[in-house]
Amino acid sequence: SQSVEELQSAAEAQGVTKDEFHAFLIYAAGILSNSGNYKSFGDSKIIPNLPKEKFEKILMSSKAAKEIQGVWQEISERVYSLVDRQRELGLGKKGTTTYYSSNCDLVDAKVAQEFMSAKDISPYNTRLFKTQENGKVVYEVRLASSSSADGDLPGVGAVLGSHDFTPKETGTPCVFKVTRGDYSDLMALVVENLTKAEKYAANEMEKKMLNEYAKSFTTGSIPQHKEGSRYWIKNKGPIVETYIGFIESYRDPFGLRGEFEGFVAVVNKEMSAKFAELVNQAERLLPLLPWPAAFEKDKFLRPDFTSLDVLTFAGSGIPAGINIPNYDDIRQDEGFKNVSLGNVLIAGYKEDKISFLDPKDAELFIKLKIQSFEVQVGLHELLGHGSGKLFIKNADGSYNFDQESVVNPETKEKITDCYNENETWDSKFSVISSSYEECRAECVGIYLCLSTDALRIFGYTDDSADDIIYVNWLSMARSGLLALEFYSPETGAWRQAHMQARFCILRVMLEAGQGLVTITKTTGDDGKEDILLKLDRSKIIGVGKPAIGNFLRKLQVYKSLGDVDSGKKMYDYYSDVHDREEPHFLSLRSTVLDRKQPRRMFAQHNTVLEGDKVGLKNYEATASGLIQSWMERFPAGADLDQKLTNLWQKEKPFFTD
Repeated sequence: SQSVEELQSAAEAQGVTKDEFHAFLIYAAGILSNSGNYKSFGDSKIIPNLPKEKFEKILMSSKAAKEIQGVWQEISERVYSLVDRQRELGLGKKGTTTYYSSNCDLVDAKVAQEFMSAKDISPYNTRLFKTQENGKVVYEVRLASSSSADGDLPGVGAVLGSHDFTPKETGTPCVFKVTRGDYSDLMALVVENLTKAEKYAANEMEKKMLNEYAKSFTTGSIPQHKEGSRYWIKNKGPIVETYIGFIESYRDPFGLRGEFEGFVAVVNKEMSAKFAELVNQAERLLPLLPWPAAFEKDKFLRPDFTSLDVLTFAGSGIPAGINIPNYDDIRQDEGFKNVSLGNVLIAGYKEDKISFLDPKDAELFIKLKIQSFEVQVGLHELLGHGSGKLFIKNADGSYNFDQESVVNPETKEKITDCYNENETWDSKFSVISSSYEECRAECVGIYLCLSTDALRIFGYTDDSADDIIYVNWLSMARSGLLALEFYSPETGAWRQAHMQARFCILRVMLEAGQGLVTITKTTGDDGKEDILLKLDRSKIIGVGKPAIGNFLRKLQVYKSLGDVDSGKKMYDYYSDVHDREEPHFLSLRSTVLDRKQPRRMFAQHNTVLEGDKVGLKNYEATASGLIQSWMERFPAGADLDQKLTNLWQKEKPFFTD
């Protein structure tokens, strides 16, 4: 309704200070950057850093005061609330989520997954709502789609409607209702614009891709989105790259349901040439990984691997690299694409103040952090997420591996259990799947960066290569320490998949002993408690490599076999934050929190039509600039406010806690 500057003048006239208004802008920018009031990287709640009465004064001094007054009265308590269940994202009493109605818990999530696996319904674009009818529990599985009509679900069949079901998990009969039309008003806007985009596609492959996405978002069919993803994989080397859908499952407390996101990016040809060479050398590098050849894919599916500069990334956060699609069957048998987001690496991973390292290490870290991270991202995405085989028993009773010759390297016995045809990595490992897989990929990165062939691809030889290795391993160990910020002692839960993974790797490094990594309590220059982390570079090869190699082999073997019990037992062990032994991580956590640095928010570009040409509009790297970019990206006219309000009103009965 008005510019940031106009609002500031009106608020200051009502007694709001400049600092208070700046805090209001930071909160607003945080909401926009994280797609809500919970951090995308950490899952903890964002609350305003100014008194509630001053927050209200700013709202009521705006031109939109009359329109938003009623909404503010309904939500003002919740905005500032830090009661236990509202402090972070989680399932049941451990937190809040809108993937599930507030009366759902872990058992309900397991029951739903059992039903959906039986009906071959992907959870990626679903939410779960629990009610009672005639004394019986009724679960509604809602599929996101613009259409609310009955009928078959393309690629799945006659699953819409009501189903009686008795789950093995509880043995108690219940009813499942499968419906579509979740977020229908918003999905209709997506479909409308994807359809418009088809006539601007660069080739037939892109037209078919956009068409299948539009079909999927109309019907709620994940098989149709898979078909669109197949065209996306086949569309090799486009100058402008784009992908959209329910993709990453990090924010689902159960680890299965996807977050809707999309991006548009432009190829960085110079850096992409290095990644293309990494793809060319992949079949030489994969045998270096510490698992038997039978546990690797039968054939390496050469992906497109490009370095992209992000034009816009719509979602709750912007990653540094991506390996998609996330559909196991496509990744295993048909292929995938790797993407490194170059301008995100440069803008997002600069650090002005380096904590927990001595001055010499800090100086080298600042010099080589981005370069070493580029190497890590390349290896992590291509040879981490892109490696490893899943052992599957097909519907006809055959296997995709030789039962007679292949043995479990951990037990030396033949393999008797593996995935059934309708089971996936996510459905088997559920809650830990995202973090476990990130841990596996991170381990691949630090393990393979020890290869001279891998480093040569990125242009590092001799002493420069040794420094890249050292900084990459040092960065991983330090990240494991910084990860303590993302652990909640109250619930015993990790709030960020990548950081949990890095903590596990730090635990493995410490367990290796022989002084590879040491963590010492110290006093900082400011007189406050501090921590010093040291990595002995002379022991990376002799001590670090075998320790990470053994851990990585187990991660892969348990994943390949679908051995949830062994995998979870090991991963839970290394994820445990405690004070039972040195270095007393639980106690160190308070120091990590005291020394933490604020996380960056990105002010993204917009494109604008200037006659018959497209122009690029940039914004200041400030909270005001970020807000301005959003105001101009979503101009008035689409009735978005009303659509969102209608959705909120419709769902309120399901979210009472």
